[in-house]
Parts: sequence; structure tokens; C-alpha cells
Amino acid sequence: MNENISLEQRKNPFFEPYNTPYDTVPFDRIRLEDFEEAFMEGIRHDNELIDKTINNPSKPTFDNTLLNNDDDTEGYYDLLSRVSTVFFNLLSAETSDEMDALAQKLQPILTQHANDVRLNKKLFERIKAVHLHHRKLTHEEKVLLDNSYDGFVRCGALLDEDGKEKLRKLTEEASIMSLQFSQNLLKEEKAFTLHITDEKQLAGLPDTARESAVVAAKERNLDGWAFTLDSPSYGPFMSYADDRELRRQMYMARNTICTHNNTENNMEICKRIVNLRRETAQLLGFRTYADYVLKKRMAGNSHNVYSLLDKLINAYKPTAIKELEEINKIARKIEGKDFKMMPWDFSYYSHKLQLKKYNLDSEMLRPYFELSKVIDGVFSLANTLYGITFKENKDIPVYHPDVKAYEVFNDDGTFLAVFYADFHPRKGKQGGAWMTEYQGQWIDKKGKNVRPHVSVVMNLTKPTDEKPALLKLSEVETFLHEFGHALHGMFANTRFESLSGTNVWWDFVELPSQFMENFSIEKQFLRTFAYHYKTGEPLPDELINRIVKSRNFMVAYSCLRQVSYGLLDMAYYTKKDEFTDDILTFEKDAWKKAIIGEQLPETCMTVQFSHIMAGGYAAGYYSYKWAEVLDADAFSVFKKHGIFDRKTAQSFRENILSKGGTEHPMTLYKRFKGSEPTIDALLKRNGIKTRGKSPRGEKQ
Repeated sequence: MNENISLEQRKNPFFEPYNTPYDTVPFDRIRLEDFEEAFMEGIRHDNELIDKTINNPSKPTFDNTLLNNDDDTEGYYDLLSRVSTVFFNLLSAETSDEMDALAQKLQPILTQHANDVRLNKKLFERIKAVHLHHRKLTHEEKVLLDNSYDGFVRCGALLDEDGKEKLRKLTEEASIMSLQFSQNLLKEEKAFTLHITDEKQLAGLPDTARESAVVAAKERNLDGWAFTLDSPSYGPFMSYADDRELRRQMYMARNTICTHNNTENNMEICKRIVNLRRETAQLLGFRTYADYVLKKRMAGNSHNVYSLLDKLINAYKPTAIKELEEINKIARKIEGKDFKMMPWDFSYYSHKLQLKKYNLDSEMLRPYFELSKVIDGVFSLANTLYGITFKENKDIPVYHPDVKAYEVFNDDGTFLAVFYADFHPRKGKQGGAWMTEYQGQWIDKKGKNVRPHVSVVMNLTKPTDEKPALLKLSEVETFLHEFGHALHGMFANTRFESLSGTNVWWDFVELPSQFMENFSIEKQFLRTFAYHYKTGEPLPDELINRIVKSRNFMVAYSCLRQVSYGLLDMAYYTKKDEFTDDILTFEKDAWKKAIIGEQLPETCMTVQFSHIMAGGYAAGYYSYKWAEVLDADAFSVFKKHGIFDRKTAQSFRENILSKGGTEHPMTLYKRFKGSEPTIDALLKRNGIKTRGKSPRGEKQ
């Protein structure tokens, strides 16, 4: 920005055309103070539009009620959506204390406005009238109308005035609690540093971990080495560090986050969130919050969720117990027969076992997974399957130097999407990995197909002074996972934005992402990019064979861990009565039938379980396992016809990736596969044997 321009001359970037490539967000021109101004103006604009709609003297129609806007899109997409998208994406990826404070200020205002819209009696009456009496609609129009009507009902439109007022209070408080949960978690995660100055304490750690720790120390103005709770730091430390006491310190720091007697304690916040959601669901006529959520999920009801989780426990638990005993045996062999393995020992001795069984660990593979080559490999895979190409465009503004922006083109050269990739951990960034959008896809009234701006945000290993970013195989899988979500967004091809891309039922949204993970161990895929970053030598066949043989290493134990999270989630959200239990005790009881290892009384998952407390997975964490059944089943089609088969990929694109939420997920899946999924492919992939006929997925 030109500093000579006075504040009076400067315009808020949200109030004018962006004038950037593909109308991408002008991150370089946006200031913190722009957000609040744009939010307030967006709310005002929303209210004008709603007044215009409800005061229209004409008979309510689909066009003058659902499409009555100034932006050639459905619903109420305008300035408010424009600024909200940028603000809340940055709140997760590049926040600050000032931005957090602004979020606390704005959240109740925005929730109040959302309630004002959804509880507007006149607006609902018009939508209800259209729902009952409308012109002949296309299929997409009918889905949009049904979703709009049902959305209002599920947000309290049928409540009396007392009920609506109570709902306002519940939802406003819930939004504040969820925001506070996330902010506490980020602060606690970033506050911890294990600072080491004695090199002897680094025994066992590979050079990659040591070099990254030097970088982390320098970033904090420390001498020596610094280890954090970010995944690329925490994971290798727990797997390789010989110093058991330091492993204990790291483990306890990670697993007691937000339980301490300070302002970041999330115990009471979690209780309140659970109760607010329960009260909201019951106010709307549902027995539990899970009943409310699952009405709009493939699972349909909690019985089907528990049925899936129980089937997985029955199928995987015997193998998981054997896997854990193998680790105990190798630990006792190394340490002595009286050695008692603790949770901070699991990754360390699991790694020892993996070396013994397969002569393989992640450090052997890192030199072949240099980030720039992985990017090339993932893009090349998309090109092979779907014919699309990626071209970095440095003229597209980004919000941090770690972020790369790409133009994406179809095989005929037409523009498909903008793709942002944000790779590495940093101070103001939430942990984990996710996909989001800065602009969705839709078709405007003139027939222009407005293409999406999709972003993936990850926390992958950073480069050091000595080496480029060298990834673990699990990080390659993470990239593929989020890229699968991105393809779902980029291939969107529907008329209405609210039905496009990843706007699908929550237990279907993980299919495209988990499907892509399957490629990570396929030799044909690895051959396209896995070259040693120094020598240029390809990943040897011997290592690839070891990767394939080890793909199911600890697979049953990992499955039970995911199932345990699903059980915990369901335990909270199937409660009919007020939640007053001690969280530490409740948690351990809720998931006990899926737990086979040692549990420490002071550790807690709930207070850092963002998916179900601040994300969209409340009463829906089972979705990962549900989608795993789907992804294994879907990939079996590719295995049958060839993993790079363009015809199969085109069917997957046309029937699933491009359709968004325009049809029931099972309808889309059956159109691709030709039949409903079964659990057979997953059991086969994981090497799990069951007696008799393997169970089918629940029919929807």
C-alpha cells in the first residue's frame, strides 16, 4: 500500500472490486480495522435485502424470495459473507491477540444477526409459502428450497416467541463458548516449549528433528534446541528420544492442555457447550443433540452410529490387543521383564517394533519426500486422473510467505480454480490440517460459472538452514487427504453455492479426502515423484515393498483410537439430561470398550477435542470411520480397473466430486460404484479377518 495515501483517501478493500487476478482476496491491502467496518456494513446490507424481500407486495415465488438479491447468487451471499470468509479463515491460519479480541467482540453480534435472519417470521412465512406452492422447479432448485425451508425450521422458525428468545440466548452463548475454547487451545499449544541445552538429552533423535529444533530455538531467541507441541516437532520426539523423562514431559504437556488452573482451562467451557447444544436440540423438539444432528447425516440415527462403531470394535479389537502385546514384548526385551510401559513409551517402542519387523521408519523415507517434489507428485496425480494442471501465480496475494497460490486449469485449458496451499506451523496458526474456501462455486444469472478459490492449511515439517522441507510418509498422506477435499471444492459444478463442493452431509465429506490417501503407498504413484533430494535416486523398490508390507502396522490399534473418539463424541451428545459429570471420569468411562492401553487420570482429550467442541463434528466424529468404509470400497473400483484409470476417475469426478449436495450421498455413491458400499474392502485392506460373512454398511 502507498503510505502517502491518507486515511481519508483509502477505501476499505471489502467495499470495492478487488482488482486482483481472478478477483482473489487482496490480503496485502487488508488491515485489521477493515474487518469490523465491513462486518457492520455487511449486516446493514443484509438487513436491507431482507426488508426488501419481506416487504415485496408480490406473491412469494422462488425467484423473488430465494433469489432476490443483488449479487447473482442464491440466499444472502454478499458483503457479509465476503468479509466473514476472510476473517474466520485467518482466525485459524494467521491470527493475533488483536484479531482474537476482535473475534470476541464480533461473535455475539454476528450470532445475533444470524438469529435475526433465521427467526424472522415474515421471511419464513414467504419461504414457507414458496415451499407449499411453487412453480415447476429444477432438481437443484427443489433441493435449495427444501434446504432453505428445513434450515429455518431447524433454526427455530416454528417456535413461539418465548422459544425463539430462549434459542437466541442459547445460540449466542454457544458461539462465544466455542470461540473461547479454540482461543484457549491455541494459546496453550503455543505456550509450551521444551528447551534443551545439553546435547546428551537429544540421544536417539534423528538429524531432521535436531535441525528443526535449532530453528525453533532461534525463532524464540533461545540457545540450543526447542521442541514444541506442533506435530512435526512432537511426533518425532516421542518416537525417537531416548530420554524417557523428557518423553514423559512432552506427553503430559500435550495431553493435559487446557486442564490447568489458569485462564485457558476448558473444563467448564466444554460442559457448557454440551449443555447448550442439548438444550437447543430439546427446545427444537429432539430428544438429544445427536438426534438433531443425525437427522441430516447418512447414518440417520445414533443406533446406526453405534452399530458401526461396535462392528469395528468387534472386528479390530482382538488384533489390536495382539499389536499392543507385541510392543510390550519388545519393550520388556530391551528394558527388562519388570518394565511397565507408559503412554509416553508407546510411540518409542512402536518405532522399535516397526524397525524390527520391517526395517523401516519415517526417517529412512524423508530424503525421498522433499516438499517441492511432493507437491509436483500430488499435482501430477491430479493431472493423470483428471487432466488438470497447476501453475503458481506469484501475482495472487497471499496472507503469509509460507502460502503458495496456484491457477488450476482443465485439460482443455479453461480456468478451473485458484488453489492456495499453506504448509508449515507458526505462532498464530491452529494445529492440524484442514481445507477451506475463500470463494465457492456457483453459476450466476447470466450463466457465468464462477469458479472457486480453495485453500488447504497444514502443519508440515519446515525447512532448516541445512535442508529443504523433508516430509514423513504420514505428512504426504495428510497432504493427499486435504488435497482430496480441495478437489471436491475445485471440481464443484452446481448452480447454487450452498450446494456446491464440500457442502454435503458431514459423514460424506471425508470420502474424497480419505480416498486420496490410498495413493500414498502405491508404487506407481511413488515412482512419479519420490526421488532423493541430494542424489536424485528414485525411492528403491525394496523400500517401497517395505512400505507396502508395513501399511497395516498397528492398523487395528489406530482404528480403535478413532473409534474411541467416536464413542466419546456420542457419549456427550446422546445425553438427555444436564451434563454435570466430572469430565476426566466421564471421558474414560465413555470410551473404555475401545481402550486397551494405560490411561492416566489427569490426561484429557475432551478439552482439546476441537472437532466436537468448536468444529462441525459434534455428534459426527464417527464420520471418519464411516467414510473409511466408503473410501476403501471406492478405491477397490480403481484397483480393479487400474489406479490411474482415467475413465474411472472421470466417473468419480462427475458422480461425486462435482455434484456437491445436489443429491443424497448414497444416490451419488451408487451411481459411481453401482451398488451400496460394504465393510468388506476395508477389512481386506487392513488385513482383518472376521468369521462368517462380513457385515454390510447400514442401509440409508
